[in-house]
Amino acid sequence: MELKDKVIAITGGAQGLGFSMAQLLGASGAKLALIDRQTETLKQAQARLAQQNISVSVFTADITDESQTEMTFQHLIDEFGQLNGLINCAGIMRDGLLLKVKDGQVTEKLSLAQFQSVLDVNVTGTFLCSREAAMHMVETKSEGVIINISSVSRAGNMGQTNYSASKAAVSTMTVTWAKELARFGIRTGCIAPGLVDTAMAAQMRPEMLEMFKKSVPAGRLAQAEEIAAGVRFIFENDYFTGRTLEIDGGTRI
Repeated sequence: MELKDKVIAITGGAQGLGFSMAQLLGASGAKLALIDRQTETLKQAQARLAQQNISVSVFTADITDESQTEMTFQHLIDEFGQLNGLINCAGIMRDGLLLKVKDGQVTEKLSLAQFQSVLDVNVTGTFLCSREAAMHMVETKSEGVIINISSVSRAGNMGQTNYSASKAAVSTMTVTWAKELARFGIRTGCIAPGLVDTAMAAQMRPEMLEMFKKSVPAGRLAQAEEIAAGVRFIFENDYFTGRTLEIDGGTRI
């Protein structure tokens, strides 16, 4: 897909990975629609992109809410008349062990609320946005690509029952949608990063962060721009669909 003048929506696009993707795709000539829960953060992102001569529209929405998601994508179509790309970058982490045990007694359980909150954003939000995006791509006969963001943790990681399950789910949904949507000219792709040098990583305890870096063959965290480059590759390579691209510095969990 040639990116110039293509309309691309990015959830969680106001900061972190999503914002880096917006910068790279906007510099390539794409028309951007950023979707996020925080209106003020969206406005700040829009202003920063304007300084780089990148035009972007912003939409405030809770992607776990079906009606809000439906309305957001309808407003997007009303404004642009087409939709060529969706990047499901919005996601959260709320880590915790399944059980905490002391002296043979269970002292704490991973709560249903903590488990479900991650699946609501990472899985349900991805599903709702992709369903609406695919519908509008079909109805407007737009050449389209849907990209999900998974994680190296999709293989399973201690303390991440909810997060690992959610990231495995978006990877498998990528395969399913590639098979279902190919007849409409819609491709899918998925990226599984390792730990990326963003605000989320900065919240880790310094000793844990150093321990993780030592486990990475590349010896460092990923840069957001490196993950964004993987997104651009998926958009531009018309033979890429239904696969997960690992950009993890050789990390194995």
